Amino acid sequence: MNINATMLGEFMLLFVLLVGAFSYYLARHKTKTPLLAALLGVLLSLMPPLALIYLVALVFKKDLSPTVTDS
Repeated sequence: MNINATMLGEFMLLFVLLVGAFSYYLARHKTKTPLLAALLGVLLSLMPPLALIYLVALVFKKDLSPTVTDS
């Protein structure tokens, strides 16, 4: 079975986009800086096992407490 380099590149691009989107989605309620968390997810997605470990860590992280505003 041959592995086409174009298909591998497309798979990696799709994986990077999915991990970035999931990282942002999870980080919205779990961190104060969801864009930074998404960027970290994108960078870690270049090594897929690290990206999966990162996503699992975000899943198990506790949500931030809602802030009470007195306005």
